[in-house]
Amino acid sequence: MAKIIPIKEHYQHFLAEMKESFWGDVYGETRLAWKRLLEADSERQRDRYAVREVYQRRAHRRQPYRNGYYERDFVTRLGTIRLRIARTRGKSFLPRALEPFQRRAEDVAMLIREAFLRGISTRQVGRVVATLTGELVSPQTVSKLTRDLDEAVRQFHQARLSDDYAYLLLDGVSLRVRRPAGRKRVHMRVAYGVRRDGARHLLAFLRSQGESQADWEGLLQDLYRRGLEGQQLGLIVTDGCPGLAAAIPTVYPRVGHQRCWVHKMRNILEKVRKRDYAEVKAGAQAIYLAESRAHAGAAFRRFRTRWLRDYGPMVRRLERDLPELLSVFAFPRHLWRKLRTTNVIERCFVEVRRRTRSMVCFVNVQSVDRIIYSIFQRFNLEWKTRTLNLFTQAA
Repeated sequence: MAKIIPIKEHYQHFLAEMKESFWGDVYGETRLAWKRLLEADSERQRDRYAVREVYQRRAHRRQPYRNGYYERDFVTRLGTIRLRIARTRGKSFLPRALEPFQRRAEDVAMLIREAFLRGISTRQVGRVVATLTGELVSPQTVSKLTRDLDEAVRQFHQARLSDDYAYLLLDGVSLRVRRPAGRKRVHMRVAYGVRRDGARHLLAFLRSQGESQADWEGLLQDLYRRGLEGQQLGLIVTDGCPGLAAAIPTVYPRVGHQRCWVHKMRNILEKVRKRDYAEVKAGAQAIYLAESRAHAGAAFRRFRTRWLRDYGPMVRRLERDLPELLSVFAFPRHLWRKLRTTNVIERCFVEVRRRTRSMVCFVNVQSVDRIIYSIFQRFNLEWKTRTLNLFTQAA
């Protein structure tokens, strides 16, 4: 039995076809009208330049004469228009209305840059533009247009910072860059600031070849130079990098330092025997989950008594780092969970890795700066209306 299609559905199909047909005809006729107008303008310019009619003889040998046409595609708001551009032997004549477009309408170029800033890969950006203009933009073209971001990156690095941040989180992420000698890893040092009212910003990122004390001092001095003098800064949270730990007192000597417990737990457990793993993990967790700093100290003493004989080097390293691992206990209790790790900045790195996974290897360091800037700028825009609630309670 044949399926009966409701009248309403018939009407919806009819309406959709009418809209498609109507707007298709309008855009088609408009493109055709623009094509005729622009080609006529190109011919008019050439004829004025040649100073004679089509079949007029040359007055002297140097006088220019017509040399036919060449075709060129232009991406406009109405889609891609192929124009015949008039020319003489030594000159071609672009229509005046198209000169500002420079082969690609400014709004289309803006669309490409905005899509890139939103985290879409260069290959996917080309496909998005193709659905709107009919022209498949190559990844190389997208990269060329995104070079305009170099000025935005420069302004980001030079922007003044307010000195009202209470907490600073520092960490790094490494990316592969193509060099003349082969692929190299470039380390990106990143600073993430949180105010007492819960507002947060990615403040800075700088490239380096490693994570030495001098490399991290460069980032901290850049923050200080731009205005973050640390008058209200209460705590700096890091991943435990020795170079970073040594750099902090040189720029912010009065600010407390908290080492990340996630990184420390990883270091503690990496060489523990399988049969001891669960017990060592529970004993170490009891330290940072304690009710107070005094209870945390007692938990460590129990841990040391239990494991010093079996894992002496690991226990002694933990004892050496303990003051910086317990700094968080000097702050409001409901902030302990947020401040004892660098998890909030690590979540940003998850997006960096996701965004760069398809790129495999960057062509140069400038492309690294552009993509990091685009990701961080998107985060900062999203965070303007989204604060960290736990920090808001402490304000």
